Amino acid sequence: MKKLILAEKPSVAKNIADATNAVRKNGYFEGNEYIITWAFGHLLQLYDAKDYDPEMKTWRMDKFPYIPEQFHYKLKTDGKNKDKADAGVVRQMNIIKQLADRPDVEGIISATDDDREGQIIADEIFLYLKPQKPVERILLNEWTADEVNRGLQNLKPNEQMQSLQDAGFGRQIADWLIGINLTSVATLKCRGKKNRLLNIGRVLMPTLKIIYDRDKEIADFKVTKYYKLKGTFETKERHIFDGIYYIGDNEKFDSPDELEKLRQQIEGRMAKIVSKKVSKKKEYAPYLFNLSNLQGHITSKYKGWTSDKVLKTAQDLYEKKLITYPRTASVVLDESLIGRTKKVLEIHQSSSPFADQMKFHTSKRIFDSKKVESHSAIIPTYMVPKNLSDSERIVYEAVRNRFLAQFMPIAVAEDTVLHLKVLQESMPGESKQIPDTLEFDDSIPGDFVAKGKIQLEAGWKQLEGIDSKEVILPNVKKDDVVKITKAEVNEVERKPPKPHTEKTLLRVMETCGKKYEEKDDQEMMMAILSGFSIGTPATRAETIKKLKDAGYIKAKGKSLSCTELGRNLVETFPARELFDLEYTGRLEKTLSDIERKKHTKAEFLSFVENFVRESVEKIKADTTFGTEPGATPIHAVPVGKCPECGADVIESEKAFGCSAWKSGCKFTIWKNDYYIQSFGKKVTYEMVKILLEHGKVGFHGCVSKKGNKFSAYFYYEKNQETGRYQWRLEFIDPRQLAEKRKEAQEAARNSGKDQ
Repeated sequence: MKKLILAEKPSVAKNIADATNAVRKNGYFEGNEYIITWAFGHLLQLYDAKDYDPEMKTWRMDKFPYIPEQFHYKLKTDGKNKDKADAGVVRQMNIIKQLADRPDVEGIISATDDDREGQIIADEIFLYLKPQKPVERILLNEWTADEVNRGLQNLKPNEQMQSLQDAGFGRQIADWLIGINLTSVATLKCRGKKNRLLNIGRVLMPTLKIIYDRDKEIADFKVTKYYKLKGTFETKERHIFDGIYYIGDNEKFDSPDELEKLRQQIEGRMAKIVSKKVSKKKEYAPYLFNLSNLQGHITSKYKGWTSDKVLKTAQDLYEKKLITYPRTASVVLDESLIGRTKKVLEIHQSSSPFADQMKFHTSKRIFDSKKVESHSAIIPTYMVPKNLSDSERIVYEAVRNRFLAQFMPIAVAEDTVLHLKVLQESMPGESKQIPDTLEFDDSIPGDFVAKGKIQLEAGWKQLEGIDSKEVILPNVKKDDVVKITKAEVNEVERKPPKPHTEKTLLRVMETCGKKYEEKDDQEMMMAILSGFSIGTPATRAETIKKLKDAGYIKAKGKSLSCTELGRNLVETFPARELFDLEYTGRLEKTLSDIERKKHTKAEFLSFVENFVRESVEKIKADTTFGTEPGATPIHAVPVGKCPECGADVIESEKAFGCSAWKSGCKFTIWKNDYYIQSFGKKVTYEMVKILLEHGKVGFHGCVSKKGNKFSAYFYYEKNQETGRYQWRLEFIDPRQLAEKRKEAQEAARNSGKDQ
């Protein structure tokens, strides 16, 4: 008997086949013990709204919010024809089913990626096919032969992954509910703005807000100046160094006048070194890469790289067995990997010019199980790469060098800080003779500070090619007296914040806007692992790409900024919670808590459904969202029924048109209709409403080309020869029109009394 292994992609299936000596067949591999086949990522997708209700094929305001009682899955649709299943998906699903049904297959092994998304890629298939055989799970961090064979000896029942499945399906359904409902209603509300689809998403909106806030900080920044006093000092041996004037901890002064007086007062004077502090500072190698840090490192160092490109390249390296799983939030390794990591180091250090400086150790900066959630940091495997592309080489070498740096010596720098106080005496002429009596000038409250740095040991910095900037001070000691040869007041302009780059944006998303100093590394690590973030390591790159594709942000070089569309959305979108980083962070943390069995999928989805209902009503009721400043609000309620197909006619910025335009209905009445305007009238909501309800609309006070006034009924009728709608005019007696209006008003009053 054999077991069927389902991999996430063909490349991973090939890795498993190599490890188990399976040979290639048509759509699968087969060996003595295992049959290996694959998916192409998601083979299934959630139903579209129209699959539940055919009327949802046409977007109508009154149909939203739309929340199915149960959610169903279908085969992934064709990219060009959404009403048809993708042929490749159908073929592969049939292969999986046939293999699962084989009499010699006793069980199934899910071998998709060990994360939330990977779990449901396989579970969707199992729920769809309903195989009557036990399903087990293999959990691996890399696809080398050793790890595959080890994993196959340590399988888990797939039922044990229920909480991970719940989190995955919960995320999928929540994003469907928010995306389908808010995207549809927002787009309908803004119909007419170049027929643009407004993509509204749980992770998109807070990420857009991060960029918007930085843009606003830059726009609101007011240029201010401050001033510094710099002194140039000379020792008896004619060695020169500089120092900055401080009062307490402050070296920035708002006015130059006081500093200018001080400058004139001290130039040519002597100063005494009142303290000299020399300290050695250990500079540890940066932590191992998680995905966000790797993306930030590459996008900031190389031109033309996006976080999405880094992820795809890292994924390729992972599937080629060259690095460990890249979609991780951890920057340390699980302690169970100590033995394997030592083996990896031995293989890779042999090819490094710094091999003799590397020494394996088990520091908590490298191995700490408490700071690992699901997946350890990204490191190379023991496989040595061959024939890498330029892109693969850049990412691989970054990962390898960061790994090797952990086992290089710690870099050591010597920091020197001198404090100098100005003396009352000046240096007499060219004489080097220092007066016997030295008194400080008490009218000068501050002192000068000179700082120096020397790199004593380069350590790991050699490996990453980091050149340390050195500031070398002369060999002076406490109580030495030096001359102030020059003093100058420097004007400094305060600079506005810099625009976000993908590197800085990823960090804000990762920490949900919380700022952590370097000394808070431990706190930051635990916050990231708690799941309180914007998106996940696997989705952040895609989110940035979606923002660009939606036209909400733009990139200039490495800088990101909002477009006009993005700014308007942030400023006017009624469901404000979506822009709240704390709110979105709590949603993401709840998904992580579902994985940890602290919350249930049902609780989470109930919360999301209530949020969707409230948000849809807010968008519908808002009279300013979707309009230009000062413009007449666009009515959310349909104006009437289309005489062509019976669907709703809705108002947009420039016209009243059939809501079934996607299905080919072209019924439209333009607001700037030349024929109506030629009589001095306008196409309005009320006018179109009467026209659609009664088939005609009456106008009083129409003006002819000769300037004569008249009353008429206007009909909007289809020309059977051309298929186009056109106006037809019928003159009427003004008194008759007035009587009909009076009758209509009377009927309306009576109707109100009856109610």
